[in-house]
Amino acid sequence: GGLGFNPFNPAMIGYVVLLVSFPRELTLWSLPAQLAEQTLGFGATLNYIFSATLPANLTIDALTAATPLDVMKTQLGLGQTTSGIMAAQPVFGFIGGKGWIWINILLLAGGLWLIYRRVINWHIPAALLGSLFAISLLFFLLDPEHSPSPLFHLFSGAAILGAFFIATDPVTAATSNVGRLWYGAGIGILIYVIRSWGGFPDGVAFAVLLMNMAAPTIDHYTKPRVFGHDGNKDA
Repeated sequence: GGLGFNPFNPAMIGYVVLLVSFPRELTLWSLPAQLAEQTLGFGATLNYIFSATLPANLTIDALTAATPLDVMKTQLGLGQTTSGIMAAQPVFGFIGGKGWIWINILLLAGGLWLIYRRVINWHIPAALLGSLFAISLLFFLLDPEHSPSPLFHLFSGAAILGAFFIATDPVTAATSNVGRLWYGAGIGILIYVIRSWGGFPDGVAFAVLLMNMAAPTIDHYTKPRVFGHDGNKDA
């Protein structure tokens, strides 16, 4: 489409292409052989968290692991309940994934700062997070043992990152205020649908790209009337 005319979010296109092309490499969390031979103690773990320094006999560049959404989706597929999963898996805290809560709180603070500075509008983030909260609350009330809580959905994945820093891309999003509300709400609902019934634990990238396709149609039906023009009369 050219600079400033791309119909899809470039970052999400790149991520989805990699995810679809290399699903095994991006979803397999094998333990490094050196780390499998020993378990990091409490002191070594704290040292790695705050200084990124591993014991001298380990030469690992970085550590990665399955996300809380991935663990929750896998265990639910095995017939476990949300309360049992949260209690048994060390990756979870009181609300969601350990560490992920603080990351998302900081992302939320950054997003609110962007709104305060008028870098982005509030419509898309509010509609996205509001629709995700509402639909997850509905299913949580209907079946709390097999549907994670709304706070889990908000603070254990990329929803807040997507709401403030991805979906608000001015080139690929809807342009009118009403259209932005529909656009954001659609992304929030699609995130929940993909997380719950899709093949991937998080659905932010796919939801954004699907709503990118719908943005021109949303703009067509929600564009404001030109000032001084009577829509009931022929031009």
